[in-house]
Amino acid sequence: MSQQLETDRLILRNWLASDYEPFYALNSDPEAMRYFPSPYTRAQSALLADKCQALIQQRGWGLWAVSKKEDEAFIGFVGLHKPNANMPCSPCVEIGWRLLPQYWGNGFATEGAKKALEYAFNELALPEVVSFTSKTNQPSRAVMARIGLQDSLNNFIHPDIAPEHPLAEHVLYRITRNAWLEQTTQSGK
Repeated sequence: MSQQLETDRLILRNWLASDYEPFYALNSDPEAMRYFPSPYTRAQSALLADKCQALIQQRGWGLWAVSKKEDEAFIGFVGLHKPNANMPCSPCVEIGWRLLPQYWGNGFATEGAKKALEYAFNELALPEVVSFTSKTNQPSRAVMARIGLQDSLNNFIHPDIAPEHPLAEHVLYRITRNAWLEQTTQSGK
């Protein structure tokens, strides 16, 4: 049973065959992928979409495809994921997002991530959610802060990136369920 979530402007849902082409456009875009070691090939992009789709079908949650309510356009993904066991923060659940550049600057990543965080804590009752990115990725770090995550100040070298690579150093942000509940109570949501 796969879960679909809605915000005022977005639908977070399982993946459709029609998502694969715009997802490849996202994953092969040098600007969108500048904080990754390299853009994805068509095969790598399709493999990731297949994996996301299968995990959502299996668990009911994951990295959801995101479309705008007004025109149903695919804009990227937002959601929750269990990182590989080799990550220093594992076992954990991370929150992540990746949007097509033409949709940046509209608050869509923040809006979708807030909904995914709400799901993580209200439906899954997770004790904590983390997020990590390259130290230089200020746009994602800004979204992390906007949704209430705090920099743990425990930077690490990503185990799947060569240590000398400029993107190897990653920051780790986190929020506990209790901190999230306190924030949502204070904001009146």
